[in-house]
Amino acid sequence: MKKPETRIQKKNRAAILSAGLDVFSQFGFRGATLDQIAEAAGLSKPNLLYYFPSKEEIHQQLLTSLLSTWLDPLRKMNDSGDPIEEILGYAKRKLALSRDFPRESRLFANEILQGAPRLGDSMPALNALVDKKATVINGWAKAGRIAAIDPYHLLFLIWAQTQHYADFDVQVRAVLGRDDPFPEAATFMEHMLRRTLAP
Repeated sequence: MKKPETRIQKKNRAAILSAGLDVFSQFGFRGATLDQIAEAAGLSKPNLLYYFPSKEEIHQQLLTSLLSTWLDPLRKMNDSGDPIEEILGYAKRKLALSRDFPRESRLFANEILQGAPRLGDSMPALNALVDKKATVINGWAKAGRIAAIDPYHLLFLIWAQTQHYADFDVQVRAVLGRDDPFPEAATFMEHMLRRTLAP
């Protein structure tokens, strides 16, 4: 039986994962090195290798934990709720993820841009959830509760709009000339979606 980790071991493992998130979100998987991650974690490279034998292991653990976080906002869309409010609620939760987890958003974007080579086994779970919610959105449209709209492209639109604020954070803040674009982004997104979805 494996011995439980000590407090120091837990602290070091968490430091490595946080450092890996910083480095991978900035440089991508190919550009990141174990030396960069060890330095960011405040550990020696041999010490890092005690916890994770490769950068692939660090990256995979980050992706595995991230996918669940990324799917939760869509899982919370209530099939029995008010359609417009449920879609708006989902969009707001996605925007909150970009505000609260920008490094994770960039990590996910980098993985997808590379063809999802390390996320491949998890893609069926993503596809199944999207298909399920697309069926619900289609049902709402057919019942006349929202406008007739392609559910997949609606979800793509929400992903693009919300994740832009994390993935292009520097550009957004430079163009707007302020540090917190999220309140105005939420107001704009709600106005746009209500107009788009109104039956």
